[in-house]
Amino acid sequence: MGLEHHYAVTVSWSGNRGTGTSGYRDYGRDHDISAAGKADIAGSSDPAFRGDSARWNPEELLLAALSQCHMLSYLHAAATAGVTVVSYDDEAVGTMAQTPDGGGRFTSVTLRPRIEITDAAQLALAEELHHEAQRMCFIASSVNFPVQHEPAIAVRGGSGA
Repeated sequence: MGLEHHYAVTVSWSGNRGTGTSGYRDYGRDHDISAAGKADIAGSSDPAFRGDSARWNPEELLLAALSQCHMLSYLHAAATAGVTVVSYDDEAVGTMAQTPDGGGRFTSVTLRPRIEITDAAQLALAEELHHEAQRMCFIASSVNFPVQHEPAIAVRGGSGA
């Protein structure tokens, strides 16, 4: 398979309100995600599952990981192809469907990157590079649901495609 890369994080639950998980409403979903040398991430569950809306939930983190991975793969592909990207923002959305037994799974994610490049002659190439970025993205290659792309590419100071 090639090179292996290993990662380690610590997830520490901080939601014990004194009686642990004695009842569904008796415990908090708050937790902290940490890794050596990095700032902690304050986590919880989605508010629909009694979580704290001010903290990141796993569903948002998965969506962010897909968006971040695609962006980094796209920027690499653009640099390799000689396309100068000067701005990149993504407003990603995802859908998760719950099952009657309380489980669920993501059914789709759509990435909506808004990109600015410097050369109008490279608009078609810049669009095509999303396929390369999708192929290269480790996270997208690891999920079992479709990750769609709806890119909008513009030329800095000009009009987009």
